[in-house]
Amino acid sequence: MDKQFSAAQPQGELDELDRAVVHALQIHPRAPWTLVGDVLGVNPVTAARRWHRLEDAGLAWVTAYPRLSDARLVVTAVVEIDTEPGVGEEVAEALAADPAVANVKLTAGSRDLVATVQTTGLDELAHLSTVLFRGRPGVRATRTHVATAMPTEGSRWRLRSLDAAQCARLEAAACPAPEPVRGAPGRDALDARLLELLNTDGRMSIRDLAAGADAGTTTVRRRLGVLLASRVSMRCDLARPLSGWPLSAVYFASVPARYLRESTQVLAGMREVRSCSITAGPHNVVIDVWLRAMSDVHGFEAHVARQVPHLDIDDRSVVLRTVKHMGRLLDRDGRCVGVVPLRQPQGTHGVSDDEN
Repeated sequence: MDKQFSAAQPQGELDELDRAVVHALQIHPRAPWTLVGDVLGVNPVTAARRWHRLEDAGLAWVTAYPRLSDARLVVTAVVEIDTEPGVGEEVAEALAADPAVANVKLTAGSRDLVATVQTTGLDELAHLSTVLFRGRPGVRATRTHVATAMPTEGSRWRLRSLDAAQCARLEAAACPAPEPVRGAPGRDALDARLLELLNTDGRMSIRDLAAGADAGTTTVRRRLGVLLASRVSMRCDLARPLSGWPLSAVYFASVPARYLRESTQVLAGMREVRSCSITAGPHNVVIDVWLRAMSDVHGFEAHVARQVPHLDIDDRSVVLRTVKHMGRLLDRDGRCVGVVPLRQPQGTHGVSDDEN
């Protein structure tokens, strides 16, 4: 049954159609508007217009990034940062300008900032940590947690505005056909450029991608298929205050190694959990969550204690402000106000393209 949507969109709010469009693109970020319109039961032009309105206002966006579950492509680390009093926001904004820093959050609690960095390996991570943090004015101390696995991350979070049949149609269309991958899962200059463009605008057309990468459309279409099938994740993000989950927190937890897999699988299934990293360090699990109310900071912790009995939450920090989110610079209302394209890890690529 087709859903009925109101025609108006109040400034700074989402109506049912807005939420449905965002949910559709969370499932299939590059879905053609003809498919989105058909699934939602609206004119494709209407669906596209709604999306562009949200995007232009910085309320929603589509981005791409290296597949975080594959350590051959990217090594991720969570970095706790202690700053001198009164300079946390200044340090956060300086770090946000670096393309190797994916996320930066101002937090309350035992650390002033929590950042996420992405590198090609441990050597680069060591070098980057030195360049980014040591000697930077305002930074007193850092603690780096290397992620060894990523049971879930933000691309899997959903609004739940569509019904099961609508979701199934979009999921079926979103599954890319298997592409042959020759050689190591590295990247050449074209892959890196495509990822940079898609990080800026994940719905960029093939023609615009080809122009931006100075490559032929046939080459770009084929290479994009390989990237999306095996090396790149895409996601549709929404300004958090408009999601119905206006608060955020980071939990640092520990679980015995023999229970690590089953415990993180349960965490990955909790709706509040946006991402869950298994890390090497004093806390072997770092959990990012979205919450509806301040009281849920401890309510979520109690829920985890019931559902994941082997996991102990050692510490927690409420997020005061997200400064950068997967390359997007955010204002105090969570709106996207700029992009610092993520630095895409380089490597060797076994494919040679000759067509124009």
